[in-house]
Amino acid sequence: MENPCSTENVSVFRWRYGWDAGSQRKEKGCLLYWCRDIPCNLHPVDGETFPHMADGRTGENRMNHEKVYSMSFSKIYPLLVSKAEKKGRTLEEVTQVITWLTGYTAEEIEKAAAGSVTYGDFFRNAPHLNPNRKLITGVICGVRVETIEEPLMQEIRYLDKLVDELAKGKVMEKILRDGT
Repeated sequence: MENPCSTENVSVFRWRYGWDAGSQRKEKGCLLYWCRDIPCNLHPVDGETFPHMADGRTGENRMNHEKVYSMSFSKIYPLLVSKAEKKGRTLEEVTQVITWLTGYTAEEIEKAAAGSVTYGDFFRNAPHLNPNRKLITGVICGVRVETIEEPLMQEIRYLDKLVDELAKGKVMEKILRDGT
């Protein structure tokens, strides 16, 4: 049987879906694809298979979202900050984006980042999700954020999209949609 984690499969999958070599993580002997430091939920169209999955799962929505939800916010937060800082943005700007989206204060974000709260619980317990978050559109990890059906995954992808826009140099006034 072909090794599902072979370098050849990694290259093909990377080329086909646009990931770079720096976005791979090793887990349980198989490569899981990560896009912008969050497990990517891009799935092949019907009939295609994930080259990195031994059971060759096909179709949409096969990735176990619970893995994402159970990840520690303390591990995700530094990755979000690092992504922005690599492009010349600041920790304060990342905090401002998270505050706008979730309603957490800077102190609450730092407390969550230092604690053991899961990524799912961070969003489930958000004090006030900004109603203008529904104005966030575009593609993240090859999926249009406005079409994601799983509400919690959509909230997570909204944050990823906002940090992506921040890292791409978009001005803060445009990132923080005001509904006008």
